[in-house]
Amino acid sequence: MAARIEGFHHVKFPVRDLARSREWYERVLGLEVTREFPDDDGVVRGVAGAIDGVPVALRVREKAAEGLAGFDPVCFSIADRAAAEAWIARLDELGVEHAPLFEATTGWMVRLTDPDGIEIRLYSLSKDDGVDHTGEPGYAQRVR
Repeated sequence: MAARIEGFHHVKFPVRDLARSREWYERVLGLEVTREFPDDDGVVRGVAGAIDGVPVALRVREKAAEGLAGFDPVCFSIADRAAAEAWIARLDELGVEHAPLFEATTGWMVRLTDPDGIEIRLYSLSKDDGVDHTGEPGYAQRVR
């Protein structure tokens, strides 16, 4: 059998305040928590569940959360520009700050930050949106 990666098992975000982050991920992204992880002292310092079927975990790691502030370690996929616009409308309805809809290299992107300042990106998968800036200055370049 070949050594290969089959996909993602889960995505884990470091957080400083579990209760605050859990509430935000549930309210904003729809995280459905199915597990809690208490440490040896019985204090719950992690939770796991899914966002629209994507396994996601939150774990208290204060320094890691601080270190990732302003960075985008994960980019969730969304269908197309219409989905991006629906997310913008949802975020506006919830009063969640976000950047304007962004025309990315090959699709549309919504950018927002979690309570620790970690940037969450939602990136469209559709090839039918007519967006392809590959090779243009400021966008991704193909490797030769």
